[in-house]
Amino acid sequence: MSAIAALRNVTRVGPARLAAGMRVSMVSTMVRPMSKMTVAKVAGARAFSATSGRLGSGSSDLALSQKLQEELKYEQEALAEQADVTPEFLKSFLEQGVWSIDDVRGNDEVTMFRKFGDENLRLMFSIADIAPEENFDMEGESEEDQTPIPAIRVSLSITKNNGPGAMNVDLICEDTHMTVENISFYDDAKLGTELTAEADWNRRGLYIGPQFETLDVGVQDEFEKYLQERGINESLATFIPEYAAHKEQQEYVKWLGKVKNFIDL
Repeated sequence: MSAIAALRNVTRVGPARLAAGMRVSMVSTMVRPMSKMTVAKVAGARAFSATSGRLGSGSSDLALSQKLQEELKYEQEALAEQADVTPEFLKSFLEQGVWSIDDVRGNDEVTMFRKFGDENLRLMFSIADIAPEENFDMEGESEEDQTPIPAIRVSLSITKNNGPGAMNVDLICEDTHMTVENISFYDDAKLGTELTAEADWNRRGLYIGPQFETLDVGVQDEFEKYLQERGINESLATFIPEYAAHKEQQEYVKWLGKVKNFIDL
């Protein structure tokens, strides 16, 4: 999903090398005594070199570290009241006992599972659709009423215990609604559900079905009823943005701390 960025190495003379250069210059000019101003400059260069050596290798490191600390403190204070406490919206959702959630810290994807008769449902979405600067609260609303809740892409896979194949449904979760974009079918359930580069490559070129909106209206209606019966409904469409915002906030705070520690090395 991400592009490979090319890195350029920028060569610059550091303070330590600058101080060393000044000492060489002093040796070559010993024929005349140093002025008080020259002595002060040399001492200042040495002091600056020692300071920058303790915190990264650039003159901007300290300022960046301080700004990161300010942001980290602000975000930690905002989450302080929720520390070690399951948010009410999540507690209520889990108490229903319908969906289980597989959420690995540090990953941007969330996977949900449920059983429906002999069917296995796997639903996946990414918090990459949630931007930190939009500042969504735990109710799924932004601080500014005019800022819309972002659309989140959702991938649903359905397999059966007593039969081959897998049906994949691409949906958009937006404004408490789940809108179907496409429904594809794979004869091989492993091919349709495996999350590997090889499986993704093998799926390319296969017919994935028509755009959902081009289907007969009657077929669309029955498909929507089929999904509603399996829990792909307004309740789920309300939960996903709330959980995505909750997880994104936690990952953002963790990211701030890691980056600050790296800058401080």
